[in-house]
Amino acid sequence: MVVSFREADPAFDRWDELHRLLMDCFAYMAARIDPPSSLLRMGPAELAEKAGSETLLLAEEDGRIVGCAFLRLEPDCLYIGKVAVDPAFRGAGLARQLFALAEEWARANGRLVLKLQTRVELSENHATFARLGFAKVGETAHDGYDRPTSITMTKPVDPPWPDRAFSAAVPEQA
Repeated sequence: MVVSFREADPAFDRWDELHRLLMDCFAYMAARIDPPSSLLRMGPAELAEKAGSETLLLAEEDGRIVGCAFLRLEPDCLYIGKVAVDPAFRGAGLARQLFALAEEWARANGRLVLKLQTRVELSENHATFARLGFAKVGETAHDGYDRPTSITMTKPVDPPWPDRAFSAAVPEQA
């Protein structure tokens, strides 16, 4: 398995394929989370719009999208969301590599914290993010809910070395 990683360029147009990956990867949570995922309100056009204001990271094998993450600069951090890895590629380190790329991107943009949100009900995701170095820092409730529906997690990013520049080159899996 040879997986390459890159930022989607402005000519990227495989929104249907990306949408399919996200829907497949997020399907397991549909019956478990309340309220439903915002992904259910998104189609290929909304993903393209999202990529217009955020950075889309892609993991590809033989030209097929097998992983992704969206990065959004916030004043005090880099927010990472809609992280997905094709089930056939889970356990191969793709998520870890996507997060490593996000850390590089954060450093290059002067952000020393990564932030994400995960649903309260998805304890296995909490554990995965904890293994990646994230810690719970808060809870939030979606509009109309009087209980926490999401957990906010952050991870400090090591400051950049003076001679380091951002590179989308991440070692490929063998």
